[in-house]
Amino acid sequence: MTDKPGVPTMSDVARLAGVSPMTVSRVMNGDPNVRQSTRRKVDDAVAALNYVPNQAARRLAGARPIRVGFLYSNPSAGYLSEFLVGLLNQASIHNVQLVVENCEGERAWDAQTRRLIDNGVDGIILPPPLCDTPGLIDLIDAAGMPAVTVACGQPDERVGAVSIDDYQAAYDMTCHLIALGHHRIGFIIGHPNQTASGRRLAGFKAAIAAKGVESAPELLVQGMFTYRSGLDAAEILLGLEQRPTAVFASNDDMAAATVAIAHRLGLDVPGDLTVAGFDDTALATTIWPELTTVRQPITQMAETAVQFLVRHIRARRDGADEGPQHLVMDFSLIRRQSDAAPRRRPKTSGKR
Repeated sequence: MTDKPGVPTMSDVARLAGVSPMTVSRVMNGDPNVRQSTRRKVDDAVAALNYVPNQAARRLAGARPIRVGFLYSNPSAGYLSEFLVGLLNQASIHNVQLVVENCEGERAWDAQTRRLIDNGVDGIILPPPLCDTPGLIDLIDAAGMPAVTVACGQPDERVGAVSIDDYQAAYDMTCHLIALGHHRIGFIIGHPNQTASGRRLAGFKAAIAAKGVESAPELLVQGMFTYRSGLDAAEILLGLEQRPTAVFASNDDMAAATVAIAHRLGLDVPGDLTVAGFDDTALATTIWPELTTVRQPITQMAETAVQFLVRHIRARRDGADEGPQHLVMDFSLIRRQSDAAPRRRPKTSGKR
């Protein structure tokens, strides 16, 4: 049987990774004797080529499927969508069966997690805000269950973790806004139940202090990572007697809401108001003007979480438990049409 034109093969993966096809096969079948550095090269090549192994060959090789529980409770549809793309990409590559549970409601995570454990999943992936839920990792750890958290501001050493440096990302974006000439910058804080929110706020405050620009309590407004909370926060900031010339929101949903309020008030973005977001979800490029934002590689973080969990589970099956892995991935500042230098104009009221 020949491969379809354009469909990546195991040889393509081997060539990109700089290893032999036999080594690729050993990695795909969870051979514990493959060096971690080699395994990572192969995993990266598999992800880059979107290689899907022939399932008949996988069955002949005796590869046991891996069942992974995915618990979620995220108010941002854009964030969740990109996360699921990453999970599904890797699930097809690594013969992973995903068991998805929605944890809405107070302490819903407790029953859902126990159900996953009782139903025999091999591992669990926790995105925000569940990665920060008190008691959840205690429950998983007590069950001896491998797990990986994603985008947690303060990862727990007992489980794997994939994150970015939220503090540095917020610091860098704030410095970018200051470099444009903004000295009165509003900040919409993320949900208080997420450690990443605190890290982003700390990065913002540190940049404001380091650059010696205006710091005022009224420029900090609480949000909840939802579009609705962004509308409310933007109403407050843009209703100030001396409104900010720039607003930095802790995620794209709240930044998009800020743009909407600015338009309703007759303010030009970015002429009258610069707006910056965080995450670089699809929403950032589906509104006008497109958002300047911090790019958090959500899809790649989810893919890496699956890779870490698969390695851990396969190593454990072979009696060579390597323990949880932690990785801090790179972020980047994406500049689009929503930022500019502030116009020179007399102070005016933001009320209409």
